[in-house]
Amino acid sequence: MGKYDGSVGEASLKRALISDIHANWEALQAVREDIRQQGIQRIYCLGDIIGYGPNPVECLDLVMSDCVVAIMGNHDQAALFDPEGFNPIALEAAYWTREQLDKSPGGPARVNRRWDFLGELPRRHDEGRFLFVHGSPREPINEYVFPEDVFNPRKMEALFSKINQYCFQGHTHLPGVFVEGGDFFAPDEVDYQYRLGADKVMVNVGSVGQPRDGDPRACYVVLDDEENVVYFRRVPYDFETTAQKIYRIRELHDSLGDRLRTGR
Repeated sequence: MGKYDGSVGEASLKRALISDIHANWEALQAVREDIRQQGIQRIYCLGDIIGYGPNPVECLDLVMSDCVVAIMGNHDQAALFDPEGFNPIALEAAYWTREQLDKSPGGPARVNRRWDFLGELPRRHDEGRFLFVHGSPREPINEYVFPEDVFNPRKMEALFSKINQYCFQGHTHLPGVFVEGGDFFAPDEVDYQYRLGADKVMVNVGSVGQPRDGDPRACYVVLDDEENVVYFRRVPYDFETTAQKIYRIRELHDSLGDRLRTGR
């Protein structure tokens, strides 16, 4: 399955929204297969293709070939520039990732193409009523929006003032729906689907490669453009293989493998 070619059909009414892959090849492959089985041809990536995980080159190549839209995440940015605000574990992983991209296969032209792709990623993608960012509508790359932020009305009002209708984001690795007015719904609270209506909402699509909501399965969202429904998908994958890869790489801290087993 390659990039969406613009053809009209049932599959074109849906798009898959993936985020926070974090160089987890096993998780990305499993999610891609789940997307393929549903006949979905449009894939949007909401950032953090790389960082933390053991397969940055493979994951980047797949996003380059298969995603019709991709935007910049803070770990993608960290590969290009000096990382800011990273803890020591994330910092060392960022430097290791940069080295892998520098010496990646395919010759100089292919290496340069990967760097150019990262460098040209936009900070946001706006389609009118649909806004796509990595962090938040206010700070598209770096701002976290956590479920507990619903108790901070000033922050939430400021965020919702930046969107026309619906915003989709990642970054926290915690899937769910923020509704203007102060509510947050985790996927299991809405039976893993949410119908978009008149209310402004922000939807966190969760993480493909490093879930942090206590469920180790990869997470992504299907947006049905015709029915205006958001579906949260959970996909099992071989996290043990990913963890073992991490353990064999000195520059990647063992905790990055350990957390995959528990979804933390």
